[in-house]
Amino acid sequence: VDIFYDVSAESSTEFPDRLSLMEVRLQAQEDEITLLKSSLADALRKLRLHDQQIPLLKQQLIAGKRNSLFHCANIKIFPALLVFESGKDQTWSSIVEDAIQPTTIRTLQKQLSKGSEDSQGSCPQTPTSSSPAPPKEPTSNPHGGLLSPIREGEKMLCSIKMFIRGRPITMYIPSNILNYEELRMDLPLQKLDLDWVYGYRGRDCRANLYLLPSGEAVYFIACVVVLYHIRNQTQRHYQKHTDCVRCLAIHPDKVRVASGQTAGVDKDGKPLQPFVHIWDSKTLVTLQQIGLGTFERGVGALTFSSSDAGTLLCVIDDSNEHMLSVWDWNKNIKHVEVKSTNEAILAVDFSPTDTNNIISCGKSHVYFWTMSTGTLTKKQGIFGKYKKPKFVLCFVFSLTGDVLTGDSEGNILTWGKSAADTKTLGKGAKETFQIMKQTRAHEGSVFAMCVLQGGAILSGGGKDRKVIRWSADLAPERECEIPEKFGAVRTIADVDGEELLVGTTRNAILRGTFSDGFVAIVQGHVDEMWGLATHPTQNIFISCGNDRQVCVWNAEDHKLDWCTTLEESGLCADFSPNGAVVSVGLSTGRWVVLDLQTKEVVSDLTDGNEQLSVMRYSPDGSFLAVGSHDNLIYIYNVTEGGRRYTRFGKCTGHSSFITHLDWSKDGKYIMSNSGDYEILYWDVASGCKLLRNRFESKDREWASYTCVLGFHVMGVWLEGSDGTDINALCRSHSESMVAVADDFCKVHLFQYPCPKPKAPSYKYEGHGSHVTNVRFTHNDSHLLSMGGKDTCILQWRVKGAAPGDHSKEHLASSSSVCSSSSSPYYDTPPRGQ
Repeated sequence: VDIFYDVSAESSTEFPDRLSLMEVRLQAQEDEITLLKSSLADALRKLRLHDQQIPLLKQQLIAGKRNSLFHCANIKIFPALLVFESGKDQTWSSIVEDAIQPTTIRTLQKQLSKGSEDSQGSCPQTPTSSSPAPPKEPTSNPHGGLLSPIREGEKMLCSIKMFIRGRPITMYIPSNILNYEELRMDLPLQKLDLDWVYGYRGRDCRANLYLLPSGEAVYFIACVVVLYHIRNQTQRHYQKHTDCVRCLAIHPDKVRVASGQTAGVDKDGKPLQPFVHIWDSKTLVTLQQIGLGTFERGVGALTFSSSDAGTLLCVIDDSNEHMLSVWDWNKNIKHVEVKSTNEAILAVDFSPTDTNNIISCGKSHVYFWTMSTGTLTKKQGIFGKYKKPKFVLCFVFSLTGDVLTGDSEGNILTWGKSAADTKTLGKGAKETFQIMKQTRAHEGSVFAMCVLQGGAILSGGGKDRKVIRWSADLAPERECEIPEKFGAVRTIADVDGEELLVGTTRNAILRGTFSDGFVAIVQGHVDEMWGLATHPTQNIFISCGNDRQVCVWNAEDHKLDWCTTLEESGLCADFSPNGAVVSVGLSTGRWVVLDLQTKEVVSDLTDGNEQLSVMRYSPDGSFLAVGSHDNLIYIYNVTEGGRRYTRFGKCTGHSSFITHLDWSKDGKYIMSNSGDYEILYWDVASGCKLLRNRFESKDREWASYTCVLGFHVMGVWLEGSDGTDINALCRSHSESMVAVADDFCKVHLFQYPCPKPKAPSYKYEGHGSHVTNVRFTHNDSHLLSMGGKDTCILQWRVKGAAPGDHSKEHLASSSSVCSSSSSPYYDTPPRGQ
């Protein structure tokens, strides 16, 4: 544990650019491979179609059976080489056009034109497919080419194309939309307010937990600084940071707070500028922003001076040289700046008696800085006969003025000034800082130290997970051990001399005493999260991730109800409609069903050997669909209230891994998305059949809408998106709004439906990494969003107009003309294509 956290502290500051570049390259290569596989699958489908259809077409052309040609293989051919397939998928059109000779096409056009005049468009209809007649006059298309209106009785049919990475995705417009071009895309009537933050960043940050006189614990996770009132169990949030907060410092007045953030990157991968905010903890008003354009990569450590009433602020950034700067923060004036070291720096502080003295520590060093006439000079602490530790992790000033450091060897070292050894260092050598005393404190590292009011000292251990109270002269007095499930001690905050707050390396904050032990008041995941589901009737939700934890949370009490650890990573989850059980999909193709009351596994099955990406129960709970990275959707019959599962069938047809799926309201059909941006529809009730004619699903109603690709959510995609920019999407139960989780740390709230490009949305910040999932609670009172690597769950309160069908009034108009979008990212093709 100690080695892992120490190395992570070093590597996170030295290699972020290189790692980021390698991750981007790897992801790009994986995306290209996925698209190549998809293109190959499309080509194979087209070749098979070519072999099946061309001989039949040629036979009917030779026989001159014009009427039968209209029904050949359910393919209709219209003027201007436009093809509409009512019985098969749209990708066939180009094959038919390429296969027929140009002279034959011209002959067909003449025949069809004549036929349309003779028949007046009265083509016979079949119950399963529309057979519209070609128009007498083609209509002009703004994109160049021709519009071919197709009539089905008095209705006009059309589709719109959306392009992702050059791949066209056809969306069929529902029948109730009579004028697509005149649809109004408005902001939703509802808005979001941050209600609660689940989690704490103890895994890789230090000095990140303090107690204010107001009774509030101050800590951070993702981009939010949380002020949690321990007694009242309420939260307030400072939300002015634009990327992950990395460090905190409390002003001597115990009111003002300084918080520093990492640089982060914009959506194009370009680095942004980090900064420090100084703000008022009572009003949450920002008092000063310093360092914009000065700091590189991020702010690693900071501290207020104390002997001069907190006039100065010392900051160390995350650049290669770890620049140390001292600011008059109130005037935003930088007094001095100097390169400190190329090694990781983990802590910095002013001397409590002299503002001109600063101490910093980190990898294998302790530096004693002196500030004079605009310059900073440093002296390195001499370890002498004592073993130099790999890391000096923390330090405090004792009430006697000594400097006490805690290191990775488990020792507390007492430092003091001594006269220079002129025999060794030569004449003119100045005084040095040397170790006066070594105290064996912990097995493993000393991660944290804290000085109590009376002069006693607390230390927190790594491997041994102990909190030890020492007298002022470092005689051990009391000790206790943190439960193993919470990890090592990361930081300690004194409440009243007896009661303590302890932050841990497994992202928990504990409260307790030496005599009574400790209980968790804040808990969270410790690795990347993807699985999120909300209970169908209660304010309960479940989360799972790469830390193998499955957590059930109470959204009303803001507490962790219970948690269990699985054998593999959990990547997706869903509650059964009766709310009694929850299914969790794992990284190995295995999935388990947990009873919410007993917490026991009531079913344990495996489908394939690749990770599962989506679990979804049908509306009545009689089926469970399991989407896998092996390109298949497995369907199970569900009986005994969700405790018994038998294989019903599997949906085969996707050419890439399944990403999202939804059931129709009648529980008979499924809509699914895949990694190569396919939208497919399945008739589950009839044996998991692929519905070749996607046009026939345009008016189907869906019990949920989590598919990121579909006509009703087309407007959530920004122009130029590469297909991975949106990780998750969720329609509210009222069907009036849709929440979107994107790859750029943002949560968006759109009107539902939003089928037009550049749809407006409210944008919310708070996450510090890609947002992996979003879900509304059962009554739409709250939205939950899940960060990936920031290990943070944010609970948003939905405020504003009562849920309703306010957006549906925009879906109908009197005109039946369908024209193109103004955005080059979308394309309205000729009708019937």
